[in-house]
Amino acid sequence: MIEVAVTAKHFGSQQVLGPISFRIAPGETLAVTGPSGIGKTTLLRIVAGLDRRFEGRVDRPSRVAMVFQEPVLLPWRSALANLTLMHPGLTAGAAGEMLAEVGLAGKADHFPGQLSLGQQRRLALARAFAGQPELLVLDEPFVSLDAALAETMLALTEALIARLRPAVLLVTHSPAEAARLGDRRMRLSGSPARLEPGT
Repeated sequence: MIEVAVTAKHFGSQQVLGPISFRIAPGETLAVTGPSGIGKTTLLRIVAGLDRRFEGRVDRPSRVAMVFQEPVLLPWRSALANLTLMHPGLTAGAAGEMLAEVGLAGKADHFPGQLSLGQQRRLALARAFAGQPELLVLDEPFVSLDAALAETMLALTEALIARLRPAVLLVTHSPAEAARLGDRRMRLSGSPARLEPGT
């Protein structure tokens, strides 16, 4: 069980978050919506453990993966190495199977610059799921994609979540994405921002 109890988050003298508390059960997806600049990514970074300068506590498992708005790949490493460097215990064979599962069979030796944007997004998903995360944090992973590619990535993400069943925290601007992927939906609003039930 992931338990989040943020009392406050400040940038300088400005309080941007809090109080915020919620739980996410294994296999459950919590989708959070809200306007730009409200603090959604800040909340995700706290939950993922990337930002520890806040008041409160987060109880998270040891295996955490995050998919950012951009693929954030290592451009000087092959697709295969982008997986195995992130997950030292991952064999080349298992990494190759993960690449095949996201539609990148035959691309193991390609570098990110040799891949299309859609393929880079697939690689970012493969990297996240390759470590079999107990907590998966998704920061608008389908933003800036055209409708057809967004649908493909949504379906792929759905399939991977269904197979591995991590606890998932998803931030999105899209109510349709939140409704499709989220078992529960909440909205971040106010100043400082707080969570309220979403629709």
